[in-house]
Amino acid sequence: MARPFVFVDRDGTLIEDRDYAWRVEDYVPLPGAYEAVRRLREAGFGVILVSNQSGIGRGYFDEDDLARFEAHLRDDFAAHGAALDAAYHCPHASDAGCACRKPATGLIERATREYEIDLARSWVIGDKASDMELAERAGCRGILVLTGQGPAYRAQVAADVPVVDDLLDAVAHLGA
Repeated sequence: MARPFVFVDRDGTLIEDRDYAWRVEDYVPLPGAYEAVRRLREAGFGVILVSNQSGIGRGYFDEDDLARFEAHLRDDFAAHGAALDAAYHCPHASDAGCACRKPATGLIERATREYEIDLARSWVIGDKASDMELAERAGCRGILVLTGQGPAYRAQVAADVPVVDDLLDAVAHLGA
């Protein structure tokens, strides 16, 4: 049976935005992130990380580096009772024209092939206008957080898009 999911951006939403974070020493969860994911799961949402990782396409790091970083992130969240269902990323540079770089829907399309997702009841939470555009294109709803780069994008999102302080506030907006 299909259920709602929350697609969460990584840098600036779930963890600190440290410009191409791929080393474990760059990993810093944002305050309230563990609790937010726990509350989503308790409310019946699946939680999937979706992120653009153009540092791979630019040659700053490789897929193995990112795999180590994401394994650490997922293990850490699981250890705090906040397991993620999956993590998907686009490895391409911003000018690659691929189908997976947000706001393109390729990452969500992949998730829907692997999980039973009710997109109409699902959400995208992120700190950029591209996250909100992804939500619209995928048939979900979006919430902009003001952590990370959120303040720079506040004026660029539609008036009906909720704008909240952080991931924990976004979860409260969902009633979770």
